[in-house]
Amino acid sequence: MDDTQTIVVMQGDQTGQELLDETLRVLSPSIIPPHITFQTFDLSLENRRATKNQVVHDAAEAVNRHGLGLKAATITPGDPDDVGSPNAILREAIDAQVILRVGRRMPPIRPIAGVHAPIAVVRMAVDDAYGAKEWREGEGLDEIAYRTEHITRRTCRIVAEFAFHHAERTGAKVFGGPKYTVSPVYEGMFKEELDAAAERHPTVRYDPQLIDATYALLLETTGEALVIPMLNRDGDSMSDLVLKMYGTIAGSESVILSFDDDLQPRAVIAEAPHGTAPSLQGKNLANPVAMIMAGATILSHVNSDQAQRTCRAIREATLEAVYDGVRTADLGGQATTTEFTDEVIRRVGAKLAVWDALG
Repeated sequence: MDDTQTIVVMQGDQTGQELLDETLRVLSPSIIPPHITFQTFDLSLENRRATKNQVVHDAAEAVNRHGLGLKAATITPGDPDDVGSPNAILREAIDAQVILRVGRRMPPIRPIAGVHAPIAVVRMAVDDAYGAKEWREGEGLDEIAYRTEHITRRTCRIVAEFAFHHAERTGAKVFGGPKYTVSPVYEGMFKEELDAAAERHPTVRYDPQLIDATYALLLETTGEALVIPMLNRDGDSMSDLVLKMYGTIAGSESVILSFDDDLQPRAVIAEAPHGTAPSLQGKNLANPVAMIMAGATILSHVNSDQAQRTCRAIREATLEAVYDGVRTADLGGQATTTEFTDEVIRRVGAKLAVWDALG
């Protein structure tokens, strides 16, 4: 029986591709289990234009087939007549429901506002403001812009249920929520599903708050672990704030999840939550932590003990490097991108060798 597992690697643009290359150095054949292979697709803006986005659909089909994807940051052009966002295409094609981003401490980097334990933003992956129909009517100062958005109860229920499952696993409190008082029909549907999930998970602490109060109360957090369920656009904004509270938006991975009927992951894509940072391209200064953590996260979804152990080694080595002062400029250090990656590779190799020796 062939137990080979394939990770679909999606190349990107500018520093997105540079950081993917660094991550693939970490995921070298000497480190990852031998039964893991890579299938690569070029999702650079140039190739998306050349293939009229067919390469994005091909990559999504491969993720649906193999279940695992690792994606570099890509450029989304501003012209509505251009190729658009590959992220939107991928999420729709794999029937994604959840985007998980977890802010976590990177000792000794000091987070703000008393933050201590992890804060997980569980974001709706599709619908809402993204992909909404937009149009304008009228002229001059009388011109009116319209947008038609939608969410589905199915997606609301999956996001709510996942948020409570995640809180249950991590000992966190489900906190925050939508602005249902202003939008009782649209955002109220999400609130209904959160309340229903709270009833199904009575041991999970539940502290629903309107989104504006959620932002304000985060600055007064007592440091407890939180899970914040969000609509798509709200979650996009909230996750950037939460990650930055821990020191840098490049400190944690972003995970896109599609679930089966039993709420088991059917397809997973891991990536860095930040963009392509064109101002840093070619300068060897970008922080690779989030992208390296994305590579480790994909290994955590591979069904083998060796993959789980390698995932742990990469995560520990990455945070330990930061702890010991090997940091890029955004964390107050002087290490280059490649120097940081070299240190992670050295530490991962040492950990695996020591663990093997200890049995």
